[in-house]
Amino acid sequence: MDGKATRETGHKQALSVSQLVELVCELQGTVGELRQSVAELKQTVRDQQQTIAELQVEKKRLKQQLSDRDGQHPTQRLDDEYSLEAEDKRAGGKRRKKQKSSRRGRRTTAEKLAEADRHEDVFPEDVSPDDCTLHLSRVVWRIENGQAVLVAYHVYHEPGGEVPTIPGTLGRSEYGIEIYVALTFMAFITRLSMDKVCEQFKFFWGLKLAKSQADALLNRLSRQWEPEFDTLCTLLANSAVVHADETGWSINSVWAFLSEQVRIILFGVHKDGATLATLLPKDLFGGVLVSDDAAVYRGFTLAQKCWAHLIRKAIRLTLLQPDNKEYRTFLTGLLELYRKACRLKRDRRLKPATRELKARTLDNDLWSLCGERYKDPTPPATDAERDFVNLVNELLRLMEVEELFTFVIHPAVPGTNNESERTLRDAASDRKTGRTSKTIRGARRRTVLTSVLESLRLSLPEFTLNHVLEEVISWLPTGRSRFRQLLESQNLPPPECSTLDALLPATGVA
Repeated sequence: MDGKATRETGHKQALSVSQLVELVCELQGTVGELRQSVAELKQTVRDQQQTIAELQVEKKRLKQQLSDRDGQHPTQRLDDEYSLEAEDKRAGGKRRKKQKSSRRGRRTTAEKLAEADRHEDVFPEDVSPDDCTLHLSRVVWRIENGQAVLVAYHVYHEPGGEVPTIPGTLGRSEYGIEIYVALTFMAFITRLSMDKVCEQFKFFWGLKLAKSQADALLNRLSRQWEPEFDTLCTLLANSAVVHADETGWSINSVWAFLSEQVRIILFGVHKDGATLATLLPKDLFGGVLVSDDAAVYRGFTLAQKCWAHLIRKAIRLTLLQPDNKEYRTFLTGLLELYRKACRLKRDRRLKPATRELKARTLDNDLWSLCGERYKDPTPPATDAERDFVNLVNELLRLMEVEELFTFVIHPAVPGTNNESERTLRDAASDRKTGRTSKTIRGARRRTVLTSVLESLRLSLPEFTLNHVLEEVISWLPTGRSRFRQLLESQNLPPPECSTLDALLPATGVA
């Protein structure tokens, strides 16, 4: 009897366990269905939010249509039941005058969303979309496949969490970064007028930009890149070799500074020692300055004066006095001396001590070429003779301060400053055609945008829109540009103050 009861009890317990297992499976299935239902409901909510936004746009459009219709001339109404008699009756026997539309020039965000070519959802990383709610919706003009496209972005975030950014955009701008970069390239690298730039955008991409809009975009990108410019200045001051040259501008001067890593072009700055000291402080800059023999460049510990300038002066004398044998002999000797120095520079077998010794022999050759004329106390009789004596004295002075054959001792240093001179050719052309800066603020903008793009030209494998965009887009989330990373790799501190503000105070209008 006891055994039978025990068996019945065991059977009941087994049955209960089986039922529990079955119940758990049913509950798991129910939970899965509930999760699926929640996901569907959240998607439905998002769809309804978008539908509500579209309906709001349609509501405003219909309201505006009614408002416009009431303000129109009677003959402009599209109502099939309209009649002149009814209109006269409503107006008390008098025709109502046409009223101005209350429609504003700027469209609402809802109206822009309704006109979007496509919609995209933006979710934060590492967060399930099911846990996110709509934060905002915004339209952005993008260039895709050679055509301007209006994209509506719907940004979602986890309540209490970080709001994601729309990729490839600057803040709340309605234009993608590719439009900013293309605009900058056309305006300051190819140097098109703003009218031509707007024409190019409309012709190639179907994007209509007013001059005021293009100008505002350039101003915004300039402000965004100002920290990058200051970083470029820090890199320049710590460079091993720097080229410098200047020329006139509509406001003061334009100055080009080039190194292996950066290219800085300053528009609207003064051509004086204060400007040079701001960019290349003598207590910080320990490299070689390659320049012409202008007084502002004197006093640096290591310098290389441009041989091209010196040789051109000798050529000019020969052209002015083709029958003067002394000038021709001097030019021939100067050219041979420079060729000899270049051969020594290219000789990689020479040790540093040997190079310095060879440079001293070049000094002796130069003294032999110039010394006799230098000792002659006879005053110059003509302008050409005066120029010749000045050239000889200049060569001997540069030899004494050891600024002629630095490129022989340091093979990484060039013997001419042709590179920076070529950089300023475009600026000189703009000056002749009047496409220059009208204010300090305009010069400041041109300085920042041109310097950053030209420095990217040096550092990128190919200077194309895609490569520049890939580089610039990588800056946006982190703020760590290629130049800032280069600064960190050299263990250099970030700029403590703005070099740009010291050179070009942000005053006036662009």
